[in-house]
Amino acid sequence: MSETHPAAGACPVDHAALRDPNGCPVSAGAAAFDPFGDGYQQNPPEYLRWARAQEPVFFAPQIGYWVVTRYDDIKAVFRDHETFDASVALERMTPVTPQVLDILAGYDYGMQRTMVNEVEPAHMARRRALIEPFTPAALKALEPMVRRVARQYVDRFIDDGRADLVEKMFWEAPLTVGLHFLGVEEDDMALLRQYSVAHTVNIWGRPTPQEQVEVAHAVGNFWQLSGRIVEKMRATPDGPGWMRYTIRKQKDHPDVVTDSYIHSMMMAIIVAAHETTALGITNAVRLLLENRPIWDELCADPSLIAGAVEECLRHNGSVAAWRRYATREAEIGGVRIPQGARVLVVLASGNHDERHFSDPDAIDVRRDNASEHLTFGYGSHQCMGKNLARLELQIYLEELTRRLPHLRLLPQRFDYVPNTSFRGPKQLWVEWDPALNPERAQPALLAQAQPVRLGESSRQTVTRPVVVERISRATDDVLLLRLVAANGQPLPGWSPGAHVDLECGSADRSRQYSLCSDPADSRAYEIAVLRDPDSRGGSAWIHQHLQVGDRLRLRGPRNHFRFDETGGRAIFVAGGIGITPIAAMARRARQRGIDYALHYSGGSRRRMALLAELQAEHGERLIVHASDEGQRLDLPALLATPRADTRIYACGPQRMLQALQDATAHWPEGALCVEHFQTAPPTLDPAREHAFEVELRDSGITLQVRADQTILSALQGANIDVQCDCTEGLCGSCETRVLGGDIDHRDLVLTRTERERQDRMMVCCSRARGERLVLEL
Repeated sequence: MSETHPAAGACPVDHAALRDPNGCPVSAGAAAFDPFGDGYQQNPPEYLRWARAQEPVFFAPQIGYWVVTRYDDIKAVFRDHETFDASVALERMTPVTPQVLDILAGYDYGMQRTMVNEVEPAHMARRRALIEPFTPAALKALEPMVRRVARQYVDRFIDDGRADLVEKMFWEAPLTVGLHFLGVEEDDMALLRQYSVAHTVNIWGRPTPQEQVEVAHAVGNFWQLSGRIVEKMRATPDGPGWMRYTIRKQKDHPDVVTDSYIHSMMMAIIVAAHETTALGITNAVRLLLENRPIWDELCADPSLIAGAVEECLRHNGSVAAWRRYATREAEIGGVRIPQGARVLVVLASGNHDERHFSDPDAIDVRRDNASEHLTFGYGSHQCMGKNLARLELQIYLEELTRRLPHLRLLPQRFDYVPNTSFRGPKQLWVEWDPALNPERAQPALLAQAQPVRLGESSRQTVTRPVVVERISRATDDVLLLRLVAANGQPLPGWSPGAHVDLECGSADRSRQYSLCSDPADSRAYEIAVLRDPDSRGGSAWIHQHLQVGDRLRLRGPRNHFRFDETGGRAIFVAGGIGITPIAAMARRARQRGIDYALHYSGGSRRRMALLAELQAEHGERLIVHASDEGQRLDLPALLATPRADTRIYACGPQRMLQALQDATAHWPEGALCVEHFQTAPPTLDPAREHAFEVELRDSGITLQVRADQTILSALQGANIDVQCDCTEGLCGSCETRVLGGDIDHRDLVLTRTERERQDRMMVCCSRARGERLVLEL
């Protein structure tokens, strides 16, 4: 049986040592946190909004756990699997009674640790040995089976006009797919369904003693039946399914893949493949039907379904939280976590963290970083079956939107099984008019199929169609474009400093442009495009070919150049077209009442875009430095005296930014924030480079990087998904954590201090100084 840890503790504060007569310093919000209450069950992100803003890591005395709510902190916990191990992931929130233990013993129940809750070094050894059937290439072979299952279940109720989709399809279809994936024969499927139980309340909830007894008998029967099925599979080890694959692997790795492990994984995979996917599709369909324009858009354009699945998993995923155990004293988000503490990382809260997702409460099926959601976990314990779930959700949504586009959500109250981790409504009642079923008039639509997309980054595939509403000339060589959504809907929100990636005539010619309009205007984005004499095709195409009414595609917005609205004083410095992100920041500073000055440099006033608007908006706070007037910006004089309450934001030519780096060398680290808008295209001269190897610690593989090859291209060649937009070291999207080795930094994103830490790199351009790098991939 699995090892145990001390019970979850009460308040970690030594009350006897407190001088404060008010007692425990646990905040009111932390003291009130109850994951079994209706507030958390109905909407975990909203329930924890206060925590993300005020107390992102806190101790919850009602459950004896430390709760982590922000995206970056949650990823940090997942990354450090040695400090925060997974051993308590399946620990019951409510201890079992002695009667339950006796019942399980009567069934010879011997469940061992599995992928979800085992620790190193056993975990990665087993993961490497058994992961191949979960890869996108292998799962493609299952697509016909999943389509067949989806078709069969919809056929059963399509003419009814009213249904609880959970009962009619969503609860059973994923179980059927999961059993096929395992290789269970049809005759045994009916028996396994008989003992399939909802483990959610048993592990993560507060079952009553009677419920515990009922679940114990079901689990015991399930254990014995699954053992008999495994023994049958051993007689035909070359047959289909993951269980037979595991049996075959046991011959090569007998110490890693043991008999007891195979039996335990038989049960674990059924539970994992069943409940999370069933709840996931229920949440997704509810969310889309509650936002009717989005549902209608998917019906009209099935190519959006893959992006919609990622956004539904982010916005309303089925896995709300996971648990970890602190093996030693540590720190999360600046908060000390004692050794032996239990940690609840609330993925649903991290998925709504505005520090990572722009306008996180909005539902945006074209969100370019939706696939960065935490619903599948992260790091070495990321869900192995994530792409099987994606395959199912895409096909289920396609089947429903094609065959029942007129589906309507009925008024109802959504009830959930009270628990910390798995969430989805118990019922989902819908109605429709069967007479309007499209296949009655168009039988041929049943033969249509949208390609399934697995293992792809949202950032590389999801684009948003926009229409050019207005083109105006800001200067002789700068065009101001106003872009609106092609569907007439509001565009996603953004914050000052954000940019979009615009396809300039073709999908392989994408350029980044900062947004310079008002974030409060959700109807349109405005960008300014300089006609670059050294253009590689992007700005030249816009200036030569773009017309009002043309349709473009863009990705974003994303922000790597954020304005800190909580700071004291701000100095904005812009050179030339670098005014575009700075204009939005200065406007926000004025609106917030922040003390600021705006320095704008250019060759002449007539060539300085947005100048008239800036003069009207900022008055004396705007200082113009026009070279032809002899008003050059004296950076050493401006920045001679460091101020702890001041941050400097700058965008412009590389020469200006380098001068700023020099002028602020004596300022506190982090005082200068810059964005580069141009760089030389990266080139590799094999004669001046050297080959090296890259170890991917989480994947357990090592790659060779040739002298004429970037790390990014080597990763892509090995089917490792890494997001990258610019390929020039400008955007920061390919930032990767480095665990070992000496980095040759060549990007324009990291600060001097960040480079000196040698703990991260941009794999699109940076390389190894030595012979080896170790990456957390």
